Amino acid sequence: MKVLGILGSHQRDGVNGQLLQAVLAGVGPEDDVSTIFLNDFQILPDTGQPNPVLDQLEQQLLAADVWVLVAPTYWGAMSGVMKNFLDCMRGRLVRFNHVGDALPDRFKGKSYVTISSCYASGLEEFVTGMTDGTFRTFDKVLSAAGLLKIREVVQTNSFGLKTLPMKKRTECQQIGASLHHKAKRTDDTVKRYGQLFGMVACATLITMLLQRLVNMVLPVTQFWANYVSFVLIFFILLASVLRFFTVVKHRRH
Repeated sequence: MKVLGILGSHQRDGVNGQLLQAVLAGVGPEDDVSTIFLNDFQILPDTGQPNPVLDQLEQQLLAADVWVLVAPTYWGAMSGVMKNFLDCMRGRLVRFNHVGDALPDRFKGKSYVTISSCYASGLEEFVTGMTDGTFRTFDKVLSAAGLLKIREVVQTNSFGLKTLPMKKRTECQQIGASLHHKAKRTDDTVKRYGQLFGMVACATLITMLLQRLVNMVLPVTQFWANYVSFVLIFFILLASVLRFFTVVKHRRH
C-alpha cells in the first residue's frame, strides 16, 4: 500500500507537520510512504500550456492508495496553501460532463484522511466547530473525486504550540497503523445503514412523544389529522438530524 502525505501549511515542521509525521510514523514498514510539502512548489492552474508541477503532483496522487491531507484552519477555513492546491488540481481531480457536473474519474476508490489545527480551545471547537469549514471543503472536493473517507483529526489550542502533545501523537500513530486495514474497505454501506436506522428509530420515538404531548393539550381524534402531524414532526426531526451528522458535525476534539 502507498500512503501519500500532503502538507498544506507554511511550516514544514510545525504542529501540522508533526501531525502528519505522526500518522505516517504509524504506517507499517511494508508500506510505501512519501510526502508532499506544498510550499515547495509554485502551483498554478492549467492554462493550456505545459504545467510540469501539476503533472508531477498528479502522478504522485495517482500512485498513492491513501492520501493524508493536512491544512491548518485560518479564519474558519483551510489554509490558502491547501486551497490553492485543490483549486489548481480541480480539472484533474474530476471530469466534467456536457453541463459542467463534476464526476469521479481516475482517483475513484482511493481513500483519505484529513487533519486540521486551530487556535481555538477544545471547548470552543466542540461548541462552534471552528474547523468544520476546512473539513467540509476537503470532503466536498475529495468525495467529488470519488475518494472514500477514513478519518478526521483535529488539534486544538495550537497557538504557541511547539511540540505535539503525546496523547495526540499516539492517536495519529494509531490512525496510521489502521490505514492498511481501512483502505481495503470499499465503502461503509453497512455502517451507514445502521446509522440511518438509529436516526429513524430516534426520530420516530421523539415524534410519538411530541404528538402525545400535543394531543394532551389539543386532542386530535381524526385519523388524517394525526397522520399529517406525525409526518410533519417526523420529517422535520429527521432532516435536522441528518443535516447535523452529514453537514455540520465533524470531529471536534
